[in-house]
Amino acid sequence: MKNELSKSNFRNPWAWVPTLYFAEGLPYVAVMTISVIMYKRLGLSNTEIALYTSWLYLPWVIKPLWSPFVDILKTKRWWIISMQLLIGAGLAGIAFTLPTPFWLQASLAFFWLMAFSSATHDIAADGFYMLALDDSQQSFFVGIRSTFYRFASITGQGLLIILAGYIEKKSGEITYAWSLTFFIIAGLFLAFFIYHRFILPYPVDDLGKTAHTPKEVLREFGNTFKTFFTKKGIVLALTFILLYRLAEAMLVKLAYPFLLDSREVGGLGLSTQDAGIAYGTVGVIALTLGGIIGGIVASRQGLKHWLWPMALAITLPNIAFLFLAIYQPENFLWINLAVLIEQFGYGFGFTAYMLFMIYFSQGEHKTAHYSICTGFMALGMMLPGMAAGWIQEQLGYVSFFIFIMIATIPTLLIIPFLKIDKDFGRAINKI
Repeated sequence: MKNELSKSNFRNPWAWVPTLYFAEGLPYVAVMTISVIMYKRLGLSNTEIALYTSWLYLPWVIKPLWSPFVDILKTKRWWIISMQLLIGAGLAGIAFTLPTPFWLQASLAFFWLMAFSSATHDIAADGFYMLALDDSQQSFFVGIRSTFYRFASITGQGLLIILAGYIEKKSGEITYAWSLTFFIIAGLFLAFFIYHRFILPYPVDDLGKTAHTPKEVLREFGNTFKTFFTKKGIVLALTFILLYRLAEAMLVKLAYPFLLDSREVGGLGLSTQDAGIAYGTVGVIALTLGGIIGGIVASRQGLKHWLWPMALAITLPNIAFLFLAIYQPENFLWINLAVLIEQFGYGFGFTAYMLFMIYFSQGEHKTAHYSICTGFMALGMMLPGMAAGWIQEQLGYVSFFIFIMIATIPTLLIIPFLKIDKDFGRAINKI
């Protein structure tokens, strides 16, 4: 025990917190976003892209079902390192199979491997963070971890997409460009695996085993779900969680295809590189700034005060894509400005969503209940996203974005019925 404690004392959090959360964010971006762009460039229809990639949300939907077992079996340190190796294997598998005749089936299988590994990595990394750091360190590094998670988004949606577009342009081979890009990401994860194998601390509480019997574990597991689904206002809360991002769930699946599609079919005809700059770089930076400002203002006046402004911020700026679809501007500055407005509003409005899930999870089993809420959050993204491509191909881009604006209405209709403590938000940001 003393030896483990001494090991833990020699691990500066700056040496592993940034890389751990960068490694947490990158595979999620690869599964949810890079896959969409890659399949679009490889010729799949919008219907196929939205359906196939939305199914990849499933591991995050059902994550609460196996999260207790990550606590029981092995250590969180073991889970982190093992999942990073599996994620690297999945990335390499995609790179190897893209040039083959069965590339679609094989790449989807490896994306599934990555999705389950990434969801498990999320559970272990968040738990490890709480075990390896004391309360003051957790408070200090919460902004650092969020920042590097966002850096992963910029890297995945921006830099790697720009790289793939550059290789496409230089080589003239789309399959080769994406295969090489995934080899690079796989190499990065091999480096993460080796680095974290030696750098991650050995928290004394990261035991991986409890004194509970399997029967006791199952009883507690069932009690966690029972207490969640018997909470006061559960139906209204779940309706809000499922509907708050209804419009965004469909928009996010078609944003990149819209940017990449030719102007003849209603898109903007951008190159892969330009799409990576607009949505993956400018957009992610705006998203991050919106989230930061949202957190600051909520900490001052609370969730109840800011719920309506944030709900309007996550819904009304979607009209920016309708503007792009109607006018199809050729000036890249206008495209970037529209994406910036929509993504800033999304980041600002998403703050209320996260705070509401924290609010509803308060009480006994709050960590497990928050995990269940995030499962329903993923379900709210998965189901609308699956139909988004088909809807767009039936309506065309202009009518699809009009439909998106109509889909914002359920979010606004349910807000008047929510009852939230007027002080909540201020208190949660002071913890």
